[in-house]
Amino acid sequence: QVQLVESGGGLVQPGGSLRLSCAASGKIFSTNPMGWYRQAPGKQRELVAASTSGGGTNYADSVKGRFTISRGNAKNTVYLQMNSLKSEDTAVYYCKMTILTGIHVYEYWGQGTQVTVSS
Repeated sequence: QVQLVESGGGLVQPGGSLRLSCAASGKIFSTNPMGWYRQAPGKQRELVAASTSGGGTNYADSVKGRFTISRGNAKNTVYLQMNSLKSEDTAVYYCKMTILTGIHVYEYWGQGTQVTVSS
């Protein structure tokens, strides 16, 4: 089993910054794709940023130039640096890890961390 734990959410004023962290533990044998998603009230969960096992990254258009996803020294940790935060960034942020074993794809999610951008 794999567990993901997020941290770093909170309340911040517009224009401020936050850094989210996600640490994965359990039966993990290689570097796996990881990503950050968010879900605002009344909206569907959406991809914010993703990090491939090969080091590539991609971002939602709404966060390009403001958010940065990065990996930690431990292979299965991932961070999301969020700068120039806007009220529309308010959401619960979730970390996801995807593990591929042969033809099987397993997705693991963290419990989520609340980010509120408000003055």
